[in-house]
Amino acid sequence: MNGHAGTLAFVAGEASGDALGAGLIRALKSKRSDLKFVGIGGPQMISAGLQSWYPQEWLAVRGYSEVIAALPRLLRVRRALAQRLTHEKPLAFIGIDAPDFNLGLERKLKNAGVQTIHYVCPSLWAWREKRALTLHKSVDHVLSVFPFERAILDKHGIASTFVGHRMADVARGRSETLATREELRIKPDAPLFAMLPGSRQSELQYHSDLFISVAKQISAKIPAAQFLVPFASRATRDYFETRMYALEAQHLKFTLMFGHADWALTAADVALVASGTATLEAALAECPHVITYRVSDSTYRAVMRKLRVPYVGLPNVLAGDFVVPELIQHHATTDNLTQVMLNLFEDKPLRTQVSARLGTLRASLQQGADEVAANAVMRVARL
Repeated sequence: MNGHAGTLAFVAGEASGDALGAGLIRALKSKRSDLKFVGIGGPQMISAGLQSWYPQEWLAVRGYSEVIAALPRLLRVRRALAQRLTHEKPLAFIGIDAPDFNLGLERKLKNAGVQTIHYVCPSLWAWREKRALTLHKSVDHVLSVFPFERAILDKHGIASTFVGHRMADVARGRSETLATREELRIKPDAPLFAMLPGSRQSELQYHSDLFISVAKQISAKIPAAQFLVPFASRATRDYFETRMYALEAQHLKFTLMFGHADWALTAADVALVASGTATLEAALAECPHVITYRVSDSTYRAVMRKLRVPYVGLPNVLAGDFVVPELIQHHATTDNLTQVMLNLFEDKPLRTQVSARLGTLRASLQQGADEVAANAVMRVARL
């Protein structure tokens, strides 16, 4: 073990990466109080001890037009980071997710002799296995969050450690449903539905009217139904609320929340969830749910041509089976989604069975991710 202080560099591109990075930094600090942490991160990583050189929001860009508009700045930041880190030679660089930004940076740093670690394996299993070649050239080690990724990485000669998923370590499960309802001041027997239409404005534009229309139809069948709708930002909440009034649905029992998706999913009987990280949150809350998603027809066709697995939602990918229903694109109609949601709600034995299967998935990801990841970083950085 080196006796002198050293630096570890990080880049986390969005909120989910910020949470992973913060947990990792705290675990590393508990082992080596002399370490210094620099790079790019959000408020959680900064609070944990990161010196962030640029605002994390600069990297959190989605959609073709937004990426094109931000590209000059993104390239400028990546170039500056590469120059500074090549000069300062940190003990290791840890890129947290954000592969479109991080893999190119990692390749430059690896070529300059810096140990490079990528936290969260890119979705090689889904439709981008060609990216494995880029990954091999860019990183010395991958911290993977799903157990099946090890075999794929081994196949391509990429060293890795399965660390589990930090969200699984802290998630509330079905055993906390009644306590969570009490905290939210919702009656134990109230018919309760969580609705997660997405975290980005573009997703809200595709999903808001659909989710509100489903809520209207459910309310027509179950007048006492309540709906919890968590949002990632004020802009997405405001957009959804505007659409509620446009569709004359303001009389429904909606509770619009800032954050706390985990609370909404733990409290709910059934959830309607836009495909993405939220489906993993639903699985970890052991909440029976229906996965849906809509995009432009051109984007849908392009993705379906490349998709290598029969599932879209992470719970089904992890289970290798349709544990929860998926209604995507043209199948994602108000009538279809309402019917599947009501079927799931009204069949309590089925809900219990689905919750149990999701509980098994959750247990497979509970590895103590912060600690396991910190130990792997220390090995790679030779600390």
